Amino acid sequence: MSIFKRGRTYWFNFIFHGERVQQSTRQRNPNVARQIESAYRTKLAKGEVGITERKPVPTFSVFEKRFREEMRARHAAKPKTVVYYENSLNRLLEFEPLRDLRLDRVDEELIASYVMKRKIAKKRNGKTIVVATVNRELEVLRRMLRLAQEWCIIDRAPKISRLPGEIQRERILDHGEEQFYLTAAKQPLRDVANVILDTGMRPEEVFRMSWPNVHFQPAGKARYGYISNPLGKTQNARRNVSLTPRVKALLEMRHAQQGHPSEGWVFPAATKSGCLASVKSQHARALKDSGVKHFVLYSLRHTMLTRLGEAGADAFSIQKIAGHSSILISQRYVHPTPERIEGAFALLESYNSQKAKELKEEQEREHGLVQ
Repeated sequence: MSIFKRGRTYWFNFIFHGERVQQSTRQRNPNVARQIESAYRTKLAKGEVGITERKPVPTFSVFEKRFREEMRARHAAKPKTVVYYENSLNRLLEFEPLRDLRLDRVDEELIASYVMKRKIAKKRNGKTIVVATVNRELEVLRRMLRLAQEWCIIDRAPKISRLPGEIQRERILDHGEEQFYLTAAKQPLRDVANVILDTGMRPEEVFRMSWPNVHFQPAGKARYGYISNPLGKTQNARRNVSLTPRVKALLEMRHAQQGHPSEGWVFPAATKSGCLASVKSQHARALKDSGVKHFVLYSLRHTMLTRLGEAGADAFSIQKIAGHSSILISQRYVHPTPERIEGAFALLESYNSQKAKELKEEQEREHGLVQ
């Protein structure tokens, strides 16, 4: 160790790869000065072999600002999604043990404490916070920590599970309810609802439909054309959806009313984006005028997918049509009855019989050629 005293403090002085390194330790104790010199040598050695010092891990409140800006940029075209992140982040910041904690110190125990506090929290009207609200906040926290892991800010993101007991809003309309509702619905809600019911697209996907992505000419052996959905959180969400006669007719009529444009929105509106953003008021009026039991617009998508399952579509086909990220989600819509299972065996028997017949005919032809 090469330390020396200059004035009241100790300095270190050594040669590293032919270059002199000299620096004050700012310490008066020689033992502490030697420890600092050793640590500095180690730091230089790490840099020599490509080991870089990791930046200090930020606290939740510091990284939250960066995450918030990232979500604003990624979802600039979807203001509702931005609000979803904003509201959940605001609630998370209210939890003091989390707010000033380093990200790498956030663990399952702390998350459990947050859940306990939120489960007994009250809204302004005095009612208890529902499970769905807590789950939304947990989803945002999980997304935030996983992004920090992707950016190599933390080594591990803790496991965060959704709370059970969330009330599902997957109400299914029967055909009578559908007829009453569509009769009462005004434009553009009526066309939006028809598209969802026949294609299974998400409401926001229908709102953002543009004419370049509507293909009236069928591809291959199809009959009615298709809609391309280029946007979505996952690769499966970015998909082509076949047109039905009803959807093709209403889109052709809308296209003609707009002067057969080659660009622009299918559902233009006086919004910041220029396209339809919500039909809440029209939906509420249609429910009131039709007398149909309350449902959210997203239920029309669940209705279509349930009907697909009841009609015999397999889970893989439903996944493709719906743009689900997992086959497990699509399996919820497939409910094989004893009759359908028996029918599957009948189809297998018919298939095997046909193949056996074709094989026999082929063998007979070959036998005739040999003779």
